[in-house]
Amino acid sequence: MTGESDGTAEVPSEADLDETHVVTVFLRNDGDVLLLRRSDAVGSYTGQWGAVAGHAEGDPDAAAREEVREETGIDPGDEAALVRRGDPFEVVDEDLGRRWIVHPYLFDCEVRTVEPNEETDEFEWTAPTAILRRETVPDLWTSYDRVRPTVETVAEDAEHGSAWISLRALEVLRDEAALAVERAGGDDAAGAGGDRRDADGDDADGRPADWTDLVAVARALLDARPSMAVVANRVNRAMDAASEEATPAALEPAALEGIRRASDADSDAAAVVTDRFPDRVATLSRSGTVAAAVERADPDSVLVAESRPGREGVDTAERFADRTDAAVTVTTDAALADRLAATDIEAVVVGADTILPDGRVVNKVGTRGAAAAAATEGIDCYVVAASDKIAAASAEGRTSTGPDVDREERDPREVYDGDAAVGVANPTFDVTPPDLVDAVVTERGALDADEVRAVADEHAGLTGWDE
Repeated sequence: MTGESDGTAEVPSEADLDETHVVTVFLRNDGDVLLLRRSDAVGSYTGQWGAVAGHAEGDPDAAAREEVREETGIDPGDEAALVRRGDPFEVVDEDLGRRWIVHPYLFDCEVRTVEPNEETDEFEWTAPTAILRRETVPDLWTSYDRVRPTVETVAEDAEHGSAWISLRALEVLRDEAALAVERAGGDDAAGAGGDRRDADGDDADGRPADWTDLVAVARALLDARPSMAVVANRVNRAMDAASEEATPAALEPAALEGIRRASDADSDAAAVVTDRFPDRVATLSRSGTVAAAVERADPDSVLVAESRPGREGVDTAERFADRTDAAVTVTTDAALADRLAATDIEAVVVGADTILPDGRVVNKVGTRGAAAAAATEGIDCYVVAASDKIAAASAEGRTSTGPDVDREERDPREVYDGDAAVGVANPTFDVTPPDLVDAVVTERGALDADEVRAVADEHAGLTGWDE
């Protein structure tokens, strides 16, 4: 700049700002994220809360992983897995003369033990909605918003099991409710409801507009994965708990409680089945509950079907080899029945995406074949799942209780991409009849047919909020 100063501070122009690329990394565990309060050892934003963060010169992916190691002591290879990279965005800080280019990341973390370095005064695992109510580094919520779960990510997830997806659905409700609460506390409490609002900010039916918006989100979550009863049951339970007040302020804690309850149920179901585990077991696909049970029981051997086309069984086998002393074998889906006949496997243990009120089990394709092969060989077949995976008895239009189960057909090109007039059946799920299942094991214990039906009736009672 030229000319004499008039005694006032000159604000640098956009062109004069130093551009710096940084990463912001959220570590998530059971619905909470890790927030860290910055110490005076850092050069900016001392005392403010943030996520794992640092400069990202060259390769942001590598920088994100290195910052996790340095700031938390957590190994992003063994103890955390990348879930999502968010689109970078710009934050301008004229006081510092900086234009930050922020690269957001989200990792799922299996541990909560943190060893912070000198850049952190304190840390806390907490709901990410706490970001809305704390003094944070600039635009921390924007970083989270770019990696947080949405209705679309719930609908499109083809990698994870239904229990994991149900937690993400509850996080969507929690986050949207918290945003509505914050909007109501500001100058513009109307939110984003458009013409539905009257002069008082209510809908035409007298309900608060933000509640109507949240009902729309909940309905979208129910429609996102109709084959997964656990998503419907957990969304319905949260909405039912909040429906008497019918406010965002009631839904936010209900969703938080739903996340805690769901995590406990999945863990408790794994603990219950551990007592039934023999020394030699077989499984398929990727069930977090089954994985936890195998790791608790630490059997002598585990046979795992690879589970095409995603081959998530291969990842499961690697996990067992890393975390147990068992002799682990991975086999092709087509060879599983022969392996059950030729080896000394004592039980087939599988998860479930949905257990229908009549006892049929909807799970990753290949489950029915494994259960039938086990029955032929006189081997027990256990289904391990939280009781929330039992479909509501009368959830018409939301979960399939009749013969037409949504098997979620995958891309036909995974099977055949030629030009011949060939039809393709490439289902994600199949249906196992109850006479092939020796026990349905949940956090409530092993359930017989009458007890499964009773839970289904209980879940039907949670659907009244949408009437």
